Amino acid sequence: MKIDRRLFANFDWVLLGLVLLISGIGILNLYSAGSNLSAGGEPLYIKQMTWVLLGLVMMVIAFSVDYHIIIRHAYLIYVISVLLLLLVFFYGNITHGSQRWLALYGFSFQPSELMKLAIIIVLVRYFDDNMEKGYRFGNLVVLLTVVGIPFFMIARQPDLGTAMFLMVLFLSMAVFAGVGRKFLIYFTLGGMILAPLCWFFMKDYQRERILTFLSPERDPLGAGYHIIQSIIAIGSGGIWGKGFLKGTQTQLRFLPEQQTDFVFSVFAEEWGFGGVFVLMFIFFVLIMWGLKITRYSRDLPGALTAFGVTMFVFWGIFINVGMAIGIFPVVGIPLPFFSYGGSSMIALMIGAGLLMNVSMRRFILQP
Repeated sequence: MKIDRRLFANFDWVLLGLVLLISGIGILNLYSAGSNLSAGGEPLYIKQMTWVLLGLVMMVIAFSVDYHIIIRHAYLIYVISVLLLLLVFFYGNITHGSQRWLALYGFSFQPSELMKLAIIIVLVRYFDDNMEKGYRFGNLVVLLTVVGIPFFMIARQPDLGTAMFLMVLFLSMAVFAGVGRKFLIYFTLGGMILAPLCWFFMKDYQRERILTFLSPERDPLGAGYHIIQSIIAIGSGGIWGKGFLKGTQTQLRFLPEQQTDFVFSVFAEEWGFGGVFVLMFIFFVLIMWGLKITRYSRDLPGALTAFGVTMFVFWGIFINVGMAIGIFPVVGIPLPFFSYGGSSMIALMIGAGLLMNVSMRRFILQP
């Protein structure tokens, strides 16, 4: 694989720096949240460092291959991702009642995390192929089918949070691609009609999560415990926090899932409003940098790719923080580059690589 030397002259050091800064703070936070927890015999923060390093390797691969080539193979990438989801049903590991993981040569990963990237890439290809022709009802059917297949496969695992995340990504990119008001009206009406029916297909714990979101106090020692403890942790941080390794909710293990779903609560308790402000500012700069890359992309595929990845990160931040402060149900969406998890970290690093891909190549004309 030949790499154009001009890419190094236009390397996006700002994007790399932001990703590494957030990941580094996340590892420090995991040291506190998971100091007594381990995965495969290793402390969580050490394991997370491994995921970050592996993710950086995948990032290099992602920005080394011209994004036009990646988009050209979008349908193949999509089909492979769907097949991986299909394998989960037959060979997936069952954990806490959910079948979401595939094991390969001693390495477990979540195909649903990779599907987030596959959806972005396949939508870029579809919108690029059809934007000039205009969107008709047939396009709506095709788009809903492309997104609907992985949606139902992931919801069946069950992982309704990730399934809904795909829909949010899809809607964000559809609006950016200019699909028109009729499309959004049809989609909204369809969602309003189907939403009540979904209640009857949900698992008991999923229904309980929604009821608990509406009223956490209805079961403070059961389903509402997570949200209540998270809000207590965030509130007790005050302005400047309790200090590193001094968060009582964290260190005394009152806060559940503190290395994944509620990792933000750990940070807020120990660093307070001041620390949260700094972290959110770094995330804000990352999102704005992604939108800047979108704006100055040299072509439509680049702009769609950059926007899709930026929304991948934005909605992850928005939903995870919303879960922690109690404005969203607990749906298991990780905080980007911050929560513990190999699959999510690698998927996000690949996404950052795609952003770099678009950013670096906007200065280089097509041969």
